[in-house]
Amino acid sequence: MIRDARVLRAGFIPKEIEHRDAEVNHLSSVLEPITTGEPADTAIVTGPSGAGKTCISKFVTERLREEVLDIETTYVNCWRNYTRFRTLYQILDDLGQTIDIHRQSTPHDELVDRLQQYDGPRTVIILDEVDQLEDPGILYDLHSLEQFALICIANKEEELFSRVDDRLVSRLRSSEHVRMDKYHDEQLYDILHARARWGLNEDAITDDQLYRIADAAAGDARLAIGILRTAASEADREDAEGITNEMLLDAADDARAQIRQTSLDSLTPHQQTVYEIVHEAGPLGPGAIHERYRDAVDDPRTKRTVRTYLSKMVQYNLLEAHGTSRDRQYSVVTEPVSSPAN
Repeated sequence: MIRDARVLRAGFIPKEIEHRDAEVNHLSSVLEPITTGEPADTAIVTGPSGAGKTCISKFVTERLREEVLDIETTYVNCWRNYTRFRTLYQILDDLGQTIDIHRQSTPHDELVDRLQQYDGPRTVIILDEVDQLEDPGILYDLHSLEQFALICIANKEEELFSRVDDRLVSRLRSSEHVRMDKYHDEQLYDILHARARWGLNEDAITDDQLYRIADAAAGDARLAIGILRTAASEADREDAEGITNEMLLDAADDARAQIRQTSLDSLTPHQQTVYEIVHEAGPLGPGAIHERYRDAVDDPRTKRTVRTYLSKMVQYNLLEAHGTSRDRQYSVVTEPVSSPAN
């Protein structure tokens, strides 16, 4: 059933990108100066979950590395590396510059100094989920280093801008913005068709079934590929000749559960506290959530930051929001949104 499992994995970067030519060309043009030793603009890549932001960014940087010998790239997931130290350390570690750095005692400024003194190949830094940084001021430090090009990935520009000071907002607003929309069903079908052609035996899944997956995924390529991968794995375990509609139904629920659990596991301690408050006492408004959160932690974040947490969890389908901005309430998402039809 499965010929090449790699192409069914969420992090797989294909040789060709479906339906994102304009975005690929835009981002490539932003990074073009680094290939000739010139400083490149910061690129801000935005769009909803599953729109291909990370895939496009990695695809473009890998293509650059194929074309130019002395260019490197480093990737940082800021949801996992959400502190200033973790982010800087991850970059330096990828560059092989962490000798004599002690996680418990090395000052942050020394990490920045290491980056300023770095004289290796020009490097593209991809900061994924950049709006998750506890101290977005780190962007100011990185933005000023001409030997590095920055790609900042976030769901929404306004949530990134709302958490940085004015001097950085003006710089970010003047950066190049690559905006992505949700995929249409036809586009998701093309993505799935390509993955099935590369990764599965011929006739393992029908076109009609691929359309059903695309419809159920509602524009989210990560979910669509997850459904395909889960269904193919089940068919492979059962030694079936093809994927059945029943397998698709089970796969849709399983894929959503896996993505949801991954998102839950990625929450920072403060976000986890906010989520647990809504889970235990929701529906609640942002004011009531912040009051409970403030009482539950020793070093509470601001109301604005907590609202950002709530928005982020809505985007990742962990919470749902009801009402207008004045009377909005949040509750935990418990039921799947949709499943492939029989």
